[in-house]
Amino acid sequence: MKRKIGKVGLLLILIAVIGLIIYTVSNPVDMSNLEGYEPSAYATWIALLPPVIAIVLALVTKEVYSSLLLGVLSGALIYSNFNLEMALNTMFFNEEGGMLYKISDTFNAGILVFLIFLGILVALMNKAGGSAAFGKWAVKHIKTRIGAQIATIVLGMLIFIDDYFNCLTVGSVMRPVTDTHKVSRAKLAYLIDATAAPVCIIAPISSWAAAVTSSVPEDAGVNGFQTFIRTIPYNFYAILTIIMMFYLTIRRLDFGPMKKHELNAYKGDLFTSGQEDISKMIEEQISKKGKVIDLIVPVLFLIGICVCTMVYTGGFFSGVDFVTAFGDADASAALVLGGFITILFTFFFYLIRGVLTFDEFMKCIPEGFKAMVAPILILTLAWTLSGMTNLLGAKYFVAGLVEGSAAALQSMLPAFVFLVALGLAFATGTSWGTFGILIPIVLGVFPSGEMMVISIASCLAGAVCGDHCSPISDTTIMASAGAQSNHINHVSTQLPYALTCAAVSCVTYIIAGFVKNPYISLPAGIILMILTLIIIEKVTGREPEEK
Repeated sequence: MKRKIGKVGLLLILIAVIGLIIYTVSNPVDMSNLEGYEPSAYATWIALLPPVIAIVLALVTKEVYSSLLLGVLSGALIYSNFNLEMALNTMFFNEEGGMLYKISDTFNAGILVFLIFLGILVALMNKAGGSAAFGKWAVKHIKTRIGAQIATIVLGMLIFIDDYFNCLTVGSVMRPVTDTHKVSRAKLAYLIDATAAPVCIIAPISSWAAAVTSSVPEDAGVNGFQTFIRTIPYNFYAILTIIMMFYLTIRRLDFGPMKKHELNAYKGDLFTSGQEDISKMIEEQISKKGKVIDLIVPVLFLIGICVCTMVYTGGFFSGVDFVTAFGDADASAALVLGGFITILFTFFFYLIRGVLTFDEFMKCIPEGFKAMVAPILILTLAWTLSGMTNLLGAKYFVAGLVEGSAAALQSMLPAFVFLVALGLAFATGTSWGTFGILIPIVLGVFPSGEMMVISIASCLAGAVCGDHCSPISDTTIMASAGAQSNHINHVSTQLPYALTCAAVSCVTYIIAGFVKNPYISLPAGIILMILTLIIIEKVTGREPEEK
C-alpha cells in the first residue's frame, strides 16, 4: 500500500512539474525587467501559505528538510505566479529573500560561523576528555534527575547574553549530566529552549534588549531602553515559562508527547525515535588526562570574551558607556569574534596542559564542522522561507489586521497583540522580525502611558511564544542542535507546554488591560499558571520516583 501511494505521489509531482514547464514556456517573463513587480497574492492571506505548508508537512512527515524546501518552493511559485523560471530565480537569487542572499547576509553568515566555532569547541572539549570528566564529576555531585534538570535551568538563566549562545553552550555542558540521569533529549531541548529566548527577553543586558530598543522608532518620542525595562514585569509568557519549568521539574510532571519521551528515558532510551546523526561527535580515543577544568575553563572564557566583544562592537572601548554599548552591539559579529578568540585560547590551554596534541586539535576542526551541518542546513532553509514570506507581504497583511481592529479593542488590545504576534512569529519563525513589525503599530495606537508598555510587552511575549512553537524558528533549531535531539521530537514535545503557557498568558493580558498594574496582573498570572499545572497533574499523574 505504501509503495502504491509513493508511486502515485511521484506521478502527481511529475505531472505538476510538466504542467509548470509548459506554463512557463507559454508565458515567458522578462527576468531583466522586474522593477516594480508585485505578485497577485501580495499582502493577502495566501502570503501565509508557504510557512503553513512547511509546518504542517514537518509535523506530519517528521522530516524537516523536505518540508522546509517545499515551503520555500511553494513561496517562490506563489511569488512568481507559478512561472517556474522566475520561481527558481526568486528562490536562489532574489536580493530580498533568495537563499544565496540570505546566506551572504553578514548577520546570518556570522551566526553560521559561530555555529561552526561552537561545534569545534564541543569537539575539542570531548576529545580532551573535559566532557567525560564533567560527566563523572556530575555523577558524584548531582545525585538525581531533578537535580540535573534544575542545574540545566539555572545554567540557562545565567547565560542571558544571547539565545543562540545559550542554546549551544548549555547543551554542550549539560548533555553529559542529563544523559547520566536518564533525562530524555527532548526534555533537555525543551529546558534549553525555555531558558534561551524567555530569559534573554527579560534581561536588560542581552542582544534581545538591544533588538527591542532598536525596534522603537527614533521619532516615537519614547526612550527604547527605558521602555524595555518597564515591559519586564508585564512579559508574562517569559516569566510564566520559567515558573512552569521549575514546577514541572520539581513535581516530576510531564504531559503530552513529552511524557512518553521521559518514561522511555527512564527505561534507558533517551531518544525514543532514534539517535540523530548530529549527536555523533568524536568517538575516537579520548584523552585520559582530561579534567573538569578542561570543560569549565573554555566555557567560562567563552562567556567572558563574548561579553567583551559585545560591548566592543557597541563602542565601549571608544568611550561609550556600558549600557549604551551593549544596546548598540552587533551580536553576530561579537559572537564570531568571541568564538574565534575562544578557539585560540583553548588551543594554547590544551597544549600547555598536554591533553591534546597539535594533530588531534586539527582533526577536531572538521569533526566540529560536520556536527553542525544539520542545523546549518535547517537554518539556511528557514531563513529562505522567511524571505519568501516577506516577499509575499505577509507582514503587511498581519499589520493591516492589527491596525483595522485595534481602535475598537482598547483594554483587550494587549491580549489581541499577543495572539497576533504569536501567529506571526509561528508562521515566519522570527521573534525579532515580529516585534520589529508590531511595535511601531502599537506605538501608533498607544503613543505613551501604561497601555503602551503593556501592549509592547504583549508583543514581545507573543513573539517569543510563537518562536517556541514554530519548527522553522532558528532558536528552536539550535535548541535541538544543543541537545542533539531529533528536531521534530523537540517541536512536538514542546508545543503542548508552550500552548499551555500561552493560554494562561493571554488571560493574564486581558486582566492587565483592565487593571493596568503589574503588581496585580503578574501575581494573578502566576496563580493561574500554578492552578493550571495542578489540574494537569491531577489528570495526568506524576512520573515515578527515582530508584
